[in-house]
Formats: sequence, C-alpha cells, structure tokens
Amino acid sequence: MSENLYNVNSEILYLYDAKMTNPNGDPDDENKPRFDYEKEVNLVSDVRLKRYIRDYLQSRGYGIFVSKVDGETVDATERLKRVLKKEKLTALSKEDTDQILKELIDVRLFGATMPIKAQEGSRGATSTFTGPVQFSWGYSLNKGELVRSNSITSLFAGRTEEGKGEYGTFGKDWRLYYSLLAFYGIISGYRAQYTQLTKEDVDLLDDALLNAIPLMASTRSKIGQKPRLFLRIEYKDLYTFLGDLRGKIVLDRETGLRDIKDFTVDLTPLFEFLKKYEEKIQKLLVYVDPELRVKGEPLDEQLSTLFPHCVTFLPKSGDHHAGNRL
Repeated sequence: MSENLYNVNSEILYLYDAKMTNPNGDPDDENKPRFDYEKEVNLVSDVRLKRYIRDYLQSRGYGIFVSKVDGETVDATERLKRVLKKEKLTALSKEDTDQILKELIDVRLFGATMPIKAQEGSRGATSTFTGPVQFSWGYSLNKGELVRSNSITSLFAGRTEEGKGEYGTFGKDWRLYYSLLAFYGIISGYRAQYTQLTKEDVDLLDDALLNAIPLMASTRSKIGQKPRLFLRIEYKDLYTFLGDLRGKIVLDRETGLRDIKDFTVDLTPLFEFLKKYEEKIQKLLVYVDPELRVKGEPLDEQLSTLFPHCVTFLPKSGDHHAGNRL
C-alpha cells in the first residue's frame, strides 16, 4: 500500500446554518425545504452536500465525474470516453480504472456507478466504485419553521388583452426562518485503498467543507448559509467507528430560532464521550465559527485541555477564532 494513501478511519461532525433560505428543496412537494413534519426538523440530503463539495473542487481545477463537460450535459459513457480520450468504450480495463481514479477526485472520495452503453456487436457493462467518504442525510438540531408568507410576483413587459403593457405572474418562494443543520460522515481507510484516496484528498475534503457552502451556495434561494462547526476525528486504525455523534450535541433552546445569537451549544456530552476513546484517536481537527456560542470556556481551551496531544484548529479563509466565552 502506498504511504500516501489514506489508511485509517475518520468520522466527521459538520454543522452549518441556513437563515431565510431554502437549504434543499423537495421537487415532490412544491420545492419546499425538505422536512420531517412529525419531528418538525429540516432535512438536507447527502447528495446536496456532495454537490457543494464537487462544485467547489471543480472550481479549483479538479476533475469531477458528476459534472457537465464544457457546459454540456453528457451521459456516463460519454463522460468516460472524454476522460480516457477514447472514441469507443465497451468495458473498463485496469489501466482505464487507474486513469479514472487519477483524474476524478469525486470518484476517489464518493465512488460512482459507471454504466457503459452497449456498442454495436458488444454488450453493455457497469463498473462500480464504493466511495470511502459517506455522509448521512443532515437534519436540523432545532425545530424548523417555514416563513409564513411565500407568494411572490414578477412583472414582465409584453402584450396584455388591452395591448402593450406589463403583466404579472405569481409563484411560491419557500424558505425557512432558521435551521442549524448537522451532518455525520465517515471516511473508511479500508475502502480508500480501492479508490486510491490520498491524504491530500482528505485535506481537500476538509477545505471544501469549510469553504464550499459560502462560495457555491450563492443563488437566490441558497444564499444565507454558513459553516459553524467542523470536527474530524481521525483514528489510529482501520477498525474504529464510534457512530453518529449528532445526538451528543445539546442546544439550550430549540424553538423559535431566527439567528445564531438565539442559542448556545453544549458540546460537553460529545467531549466526554470522545475522551473515553482518547487512546484510539490520532488527530482531532476542529473549526468553530466565531459567532457560534459554545457553553463554558472557549472551545480551544476546552479541547486543548482535554486532548492536548492530538487537537489541531483549522483556519478558514486564513482567519480562525476559537469561539466565544460565555
């Protein structure tokens, strides 16, 4: 195994918030924000999060499989032919696979299913890569609430029944007042060897999670989202996974939220849980947004005391502050 391959496990806890925006519209429900109406929590699919990451990495010049090519939407077979620079493709050789993994970072991260269309005189084929990086669906830690007024109008110049003039159209613009969204993710060191995931790829994933949403979520319905907390626990082996960490985050207030200043996060249960497994932890990589209110001492002081030999604080856009003392 190459020394540069990522060969240990990691778990990820990732929080971002959405204010007066639609984090992930549901096409089966008037494009309303995805919602668990029984629990009153906002939902965001893992596909939405991965799309932000892919778009960010592509903007930095990395090859992406799930993407347009020169502004053109192409099917999987055509995408592979262009990556491999082949006019015909009936199956993937070992050399083809190595080239795909070398060229396409999202396949190394998330895997992919690559159907190849049948050509004249041949059968179709499918190649599947199981990605070492996987995320759960995200859900809000607070009770979400839809903005009560959602009707919008637009005026257009054109011809009305009376002649030239303006006419209007009505539509729906569904948004949430506020949602603090939490994702849980894993990186499997075992699966990483099969997609040739490198340590540098994992560093790029960290960078994407800190920067993709502010840069890529810039459309009218998506603007208003910001990363608030990132935690990646890197273990010393290929066998340790502690499980979903989101249940160990406590908000002092869960209803009626409109802004990040409306609540405080208690991470004590999370840190007490991780402390029990300290001997298994190789690195603890952390970013906390300065506006996130954390109970107790500043987060850098809490973590430096609890995990003095393995904690690293990550910068975002060249600037980092460890949080607010309450």
